[in-house]
Amino acid sequence: MRIAQIAPLMESVPPKRYGGTERIVSYLTEELVRAGHEVTLFASADSLTSAELRPMCDVGLRLAPPPKDPIAFHLLMLEQVRRCAGDFDILHVHVDLLHYALLREHAACCPTTLHGRLDLPLLPRVYEIFDDFPLISISQHQRLPVADANWAGTVHHGLPVNLLPCSRKHDGYLAFLGRISPEKRPDRAIEIAVRAGAHLKIAAKVDPADAEYWEQKIQPLLKEAPNVEFIGEIDERQKAVFLCGAKALLFPIDWPEPFGLVMIEALACGTPVIAYNHGSVPEVIEEGVTGFLVKSIDEAVKRVDEVDRLNRAEIRRNFERRFSAKRMAGDYVAIYQRMLALSTTTQRIFAVNGHYNAAL
Repeated sequence: MRIAQIAPLMESVPPKRYGGTERIVSYLTEELVRAGHEVTLFASADSLTSAELRPMCDVGLRLAPPPKDPIAFHLLMLEQVRRCAGDFDILHVHVDLLHYALLREHAACCPTTLHGRLDLPLLPRVYEIFDDFPLISISQHQRLPVADANWAGTVHHGLPVNLLPCSRKHDGYLAFLGRISPEKRPDRAIEIAVRAGAHLKIAAKVDPADAEYWEQKIQPLLKEAPNVEFIGEIDERQKAVFLCGAKALLFPIDWPEPFGLVMIEALACGTPVIAYNHGSVPEVIEEGVTGFLVKSIDEAVKRVDEVDRLNRAEIRRNFERRFSAKRMAGDYVAIYQRMLALSTTTQRIFAVNGHYNAAL
């Protein structure tokens, strides 16, 4: 198949540091190329890929110098996609909403993976109006706010199996990895560690939008907790060491998490996850096998003392079975094939009835 992958432009593909969506686009793109498909990646020029790269800006926009207008860059990219849409069998879009009006004549071959939360007020109306675009969810729970949308399938994220090593031993600390933000609840992670008497390492970035939360809520907690160490944002190499050395990953979220990539990164390292039971978490973590699902800080503190009875080699095997990039790519290809078969059938029906429209 001739497949276009249309990535967000905020980060390179893969990202230099934080950036879940762009990381998944990279893993998917490389697996599709490895499987023999003809893949073109629309992304920033500093992206690294074995596919054909169509550069849409010099660097990922988060690291680009100001002034910058992300919407303008994305609109220009989507116009380029529109102009060459006929060169592809599939236009796989990862930018949520911006392409709907521009690419509507290609909707039948234009799946959209939705990477974010869907419990926002206007989204049901958007998906009602643009109901000809097939949507792909990254968890079953993610769909709930717009359950009647045009869902083509659910594909859980996956990682290359050789990306992160598995460690049979750990260094005794708890880990928090991701963003410093209210919905990720690093404050809960700190309280869990303090009450458990455990060393906690926090590897996280602070976005400008969360600067006030960081300064007013998290920094004061760090000053009062000598057993908590803030490392900051880390890269892929540092992430492997960080997760392999952890006794457990704390994932004390307070929002409807669409997937939670960091959970499967921990599982790849054999590291169990103690997670609040919200959003996609029960689709990812198997209770008592790859971690524990909790509903309170008291419960999480109790589980800290129990994670060592979980088998880290079995956690790694669970990851390989359920969350490999090869499995993820295979799931997407199956959706692409169903879409193309449906599109071909629709064209034949219209042609037979004398109403064939080339836009279909």
